[in-house]
Amino acid sequence: MTHLELVPRAVLCALLLAASGVAGMGCRGETSSSPPIVPIRNMFHQQRYNPQARSQFFADGRTMRKPVEHTFAREMIVEAETANGEFPDGSGFVPTTPASVLSQLGGMDAAVHRGQERYNIYCRPCHDGAGTGKGTAVKRGMAAPPSLHEDRIRKMPDGQLYASISNGVRNMPAYNYSIPVHDRWAIVNYVRALELSQVGEQ
Repeated sequence: MTHLELVPRAVLCALLLAASGVAGMGCRGETSSSPPIVPIRNMFHQQRYNPQARSQFFADGRTMRKPVEHTFAREMIVEAETANGEFPDGSGFVPTTPASVLSQLGGMDAAVHRGQERYNIYCRPCHDGAGTGKGTAVKRGMAAPPSLHEDRIRKMPDGQLYASISNGVRNMPAYNYSIPVHDRWAIVNYVRALELSQVGEQ
């Protein structure tokens, strides 16, 4: 008998052994309190905490953490002036940033500083650093937004500017899902600071 005749028989035996092994794993023929056999475990078992369990990781021993300060669930109802920039009766936009927002941001200076950080991330690519609407995206072919120094925008109530950031306008997308409420108000205050910085240059 040649080696060529032995090769297929060896392969067949190996396949039969593998099949019987798999079948044996699936039907052990006995009851067991142990969990089932999972050949490819991946994330079948992983370290985790159960709800209300004690944690060895956090100093206070609590598994379930408190929400981050100044954050709220989307389902929570907040006052219309803060959430929408409008008066509760729908009579118009609020003229200035609500005092409660400025207080939570740490005052006007802190709000402007925070607004500058958020503006540079979300607004600068289109509006540029000075707010003239000549950002990098515009240089690469996108339609230019209006200058933030136009009289129309200068005279716009803060609530309307906030609503524009939240809901979008023309080519600008809505940022209500990507920028938190207080950060949108912070951007409004930074835009006002930008406008004041350019008063003598217009």
